[in-house]
Amino acid sequence: MERRLIARGLLAGAVAGTLAFLFARLFAEPVIGRAIVYEDGRAAVAAVHGVHEHGVELFTRGVQANAGLGFGVLIFGVAMGALFAVVFCITYGRVGNLEARPFSALLAAIAFIAVYLVPFLKYPANPPAVGQADTIGARTGWYLVAVLASVMLTVAVVWLARTLANRLGGWNAGLLAAGLYVVVIAVVMVSLPTVDETPEPMRDASGAIIYPGFPADVLYQFRLLSLGTQLVLWAVIGLVFATLAGRLLGERADSGRTSSSTA
Repeated sequence: MERRLIARGLLAGAVAGTLAFLFARLFAEPVIGRAIVYEDGRAAVAAVHGVHEHGVELFTRGVQANAGLGFGVLIFGVAMGALFAVVFCITYGRVGNLEARPFSALLAAIAFIAVYLVPFLKYPANPPAVGQADTIGARTGWYLVAVLASVMLTVAVVWLARTLANRLGGWNAGLLAAGLYVVVIAVVMVSLPTVDETPEPMRDASGAIIYPGFPADVLYQFRLLSLGTQLVLWAVIGLVFATLAGRLLGERADSGRTSSSTA
C-alpha cells in the first residue's frame, strides 16, 4: 500500500511541477525579462567605467528561463510529491481522525507554510541581478537552516498538539501548538543573519549616480510570483494526491468490507 501511495505522490508531484512551471513561464517570465534588461544595462555601464560586478554565466539567461526553469521546477515537484506521500503514510490515521482527502489538503497547507512560506519571509526569492556570486554559498546555507528549523519545529508542535489533545481537547491543543510555533519560529528567524544584496545605485568616482538601483516594483512582483508558483505547486500536490489516495484507500476499505461480509 505504501508503495502505491508513494507512486501517486510522484504522479501528483509531476503534475504539480508542470503546472507550476506553466504558471511561472506565463506570469513570472516578463518580470524576469525586466530584471535581465536591468542586469545587462548595469553590466554595460560597469564595463564602460571599468567596474567589475558579476562573474561569467554558466548558462545563458534563455536556458535558465526555459529549460533550466522547467527542469528545476519539475524535479522539485516530483521530489516534494514523493516526500509528501511518505509523510502522509507516516501520519495518516495517527494524527487526527480526518479522512484521506481532507487530511491530504491539510497536510499540503502545512507543508507549504513550513517548507516554503516561513523561510521565504526571512529569505525571499531574488530575480536575476540581485545577489552576489561570492555570497551564494552563505545565502543558500542560511536558507536551508531556516527550512530545517521550520520543518523540525512543525514536527515538534504537531507531536505536542497530539500529546495535549486528550487533556485540553483537540481545538485548544492545536491553538496552543500553533501559538508556540509562531513564537519560537519568530525568535529563530530574527536570530538568523539578514541578507540584503539588492543593488544600490551605481556611482562614479565623484559620487554621481551613473545607473539606478534595482527597481523596487520588479523585485516585489518577482517575489510575489515566486510565492504564487509555490502556492500552485503545493495546492496541486495536495488536491491531486487527495483524489488519488482517497480513491485508493476507499477501494481498500470497500474491499475489506466485502471480504468481511463474504466471510
